[in-house]
Amino acid sequence: MKIHEYQAKMVLTEFGVPVPRGRVADTAPLAGAIAQELGGTVVVKAQIHAGGRGKGGGVKLAKSPQEAEQVASQILGMMLKTHQTGPEGQQVKRVLVEEGMNIRQELYLGIVIDRKVGLPVIMASSAGGMEIEEVARTRPEAIVKVHVDPATGVTGFHTRKLSFGLGLDGDLLKGAADFVTRLWRAFGTKDCSLAEINPLVITADGRLLALDAKMNFDDNALYRHPEIQTLRDLDEESPLEVEASRFNLNYIKLDGNVGCMVNGAGLAMATMDIIKLAGGEPANFLDVGGGASAEQIENAFRILISDANVRAVFINIFGGILRCDRLAEGVIKAVKTLGVSLPIVIRMEGTNVELGQRMLAESGLNFLTAQGMKDGAEKAVRAARGA
Repeated sequence: MKIHEYQAKMVLTEFGVPVPRGRVADTAPLAGAIAQELGGTVVVKAQIHAGGRGKGGGVKLAKSPQEAEQVASQILGMMLKTHQTGPEGQQVKRVLVEEGMNIRQELYLGIVIDRKVGLPVIMASSAGGMEIEEVARTRPEAIVKVHVDPATGVTGFHTRKLSFGLGLDGDLLKGAADFVTRLWRAFGTKDCSLAEINPLVITADGRLLALDAKMNFDDNALYRHPEIQTLRDLDEESPLEVEASRFNLNYIKLDGNVGCMVNGAGLAMATMDIIKLAGGEPANFLDVGGGASAEQIENAFRILISDANVRAVFINIFGGILRCDRLAEGVIKAVKTLGVSLPIVIRMEGTNVELGQRMLAESGLNFLTAQGMKDGAEKAVRAARGA
């Protein structure tokens, strides 16, 4: 789950991570009033779940409350387009109004799960304010990394390595150690999958501040954090993904035209790969899980075909916990109830596969059956092309 910058800063302040003074506004007059309270120069920042806001015109400097109100009126309501929003952009409904800072240096600090190692990794770089992916690609030596065992937590060794890697000394060395420790506590306590400060700035008077903040949370741990669940902004998510979450379905919308319904995340990933190898493009990731009922399968099917880009459906099931006859029952019911006219390719193996195939054959519906994943992917791609 993702949250907005202003929400991330609220979470960070619980752990004593220093952030600039500021408040969120959903109207231009309120933005002007906040600027009046803060005094002096302020920064007005669009609040959407995407990076690159400044390049898209979503971050502006204002030197007076009147100017703050003016630029807020320009940002609020705009369809902000960045490299992370897609070509359609994302509508801005809130802005964060923060005090302007006299910045001496911009740094990067982030914590993420390194899945290859199976540990959280803290990354720091003197190349702050830039996309860390670009820094990693062009100047990997500019990034300092330390892996941290959650059982022991952050130690002096970790903070010293990070601080020295950033070229800090004196009071900043001590301040950076405290900053890293507090960010680590926030990351672990809130079950984050990402906690990123970019840029982490050194002000002219020698303070360290989180000028920007991004936090993502492990969906599987949200039941432990009702206070984080309340921060979810459904307007920032795909409507189909929101609908899928209501039925405990793992669905992610993609840009292709071959709809996929699969049981098991690994098989779903392999299915998308084989569609690509067959020359097609998957329209989604959809894992119905091992114990899906006929009703869940119907809901999954409804969500899948609600995507206007879908031209054919590839159902790829290995029947274990989810028996093939139960899948067939759900698919037949869904097609009849929803009046689906799209080509449907079905490949299934495993428990009760003969019964499931017989149910499909006797349904009176025009399903395309496949012998194996490769055959199914090729048939689905051809169907999506109208062949």
